[in-house]
Amino acid sequence: MDRIEILAMLEAAASLVEIDSIRQIVLKKAQELGFYMTPEAEPVKVLPRSQNIALLTKRMPTDYHFGTFFVPAFAGQLGRAGYTLMMNEISPDELRSKTLPTHMSPEQTAGIIVIELFDKEYLNMLYDLGIPTISIDACYGADTSLLRCDIISMENTASTFTLTNHVISAGARRLGFVGDVKHCNSFHERWTGFCFALCSAGLPLDQALCILDSDDFPYYDPEWLRSKIQAMSVMPDAFICANDFIALGTMTALKRKGVSIPDEVMVAGFDGIPQSAFVEPALTTAQIPSNDIGRLAADMLLSRIENPDRPFQSTYVKTIPLWRDSTARK
Repeated sequence: MDRIEILAMLEAAASLVEIDSIRQIVLKKAQELGFYMTPEAEPVKVLPRSQNIALLTKRMPTDYHFGTFFVPAFAGQLGRAGYTLMMNEISPDELRSKTLPTHMSPEQTAGIIVIELFDKEYLNMLYDLGIPTISIDACYGADTSLLRCDIISMENTASTFTLTNHVISAGARRLGFVGDVKHCNSFHERWTGFCFALCSAGLPLDQALCILDSDDFPYYDPEWLRSKIQAMSVMPDAFICANDFIALGTMTALKRKGVSIPDEVMVAGFDGIPQSAFVEPALTTAQIPSNDIGRLAADMLLSRIENPDRPFQSTYVKTIPLWRDSTARK
C-alpha cells in the first residue's frame, strides 16, 4: 500500500469520526507519519451544455423547396436527443456585415446547421466560431475547396444525366438548361450532368438555348422567363431545369406562349416537390428523400458534437428520377 492510499484511508476514517477532538488526533497522527492535508479546492463550476441547435438560412424553406420536409424530420430527430432547434433567417444587413442574428448566442449554441446559405465569407465566419456545423448543400466550387464543416447533399449529377438522356431518347436534339449554375454546388452539379449527357449523345451544348442568368434575376416570374424564351431564335426541344420551382415557372411561361408540353417542348425539374405531381402535365423530376436527409443530417451533427475532432466528411444521398407526362411524347 503506497502513501497516497494510506492518506486516503486516514482521511476517510477522519471524516467518519463525529467527535472533533478525536478527528484532530487522527489528523495529527497522519502528519507525524509524514502525510499532509492539502487545502480543499474550490468546487469547479460546470456549466450545463447548451441544448440549442441554430438553423441559419438566407431564406426560410417554402412549399416549393425540399427543405419543407427536411426541417421537420431534422427537428424531430434532434428533439428525441434532447435538443431544441432555433431557426434564424439571416438579414441582408447581417449577411453584408458578417454578423450573427441578433438572438443567436454562440455560448448557448451546441451546433449549427446551414441551409440555403451560400455566401462563402459568411460561412467562413461561422466556421471560425468553432461550433460543430453541418451544411446542407454547399457553395458553388465546393469541390475545389478544403472542407471546413460536414456537408450533406443530394446526388445531382447522375440523376440529371439520366433525366437528360431520357428526353434525348424521346427525340430531343436541341436542349436548354434553366437556372443559375453558380447559385450553389447542387445547381452546378446538375449543369455538369446535363452537359455530360449532351457530350455522351454527341449533341452540341448551345448556350443560346439556355437561361443561365444570375439568380438575382426573377426566376420566380413566368413573364420574365417567357421573355427569355421569346428572345431565343430557335425553340429548344426540351428544357432541363435546375429545380422544380424553376421548372414550374418555365412550364407556365411556355403555356402563355402557346407552346404545347411535351409535344413541342419537354420539361424536367429536380426536387420532387408535391406540386410537381399535380401540375398539368405532371412534371418529370428527380425525387430528393428530404425526410431521410433530415434524419441523417441530425445524426451527423449529433455525432460531430460528441466527436468534434474527427475528420470532416461530405455525404451524398441517392435521388430517384420520376418519369411523368411533361417528357412523355406520344
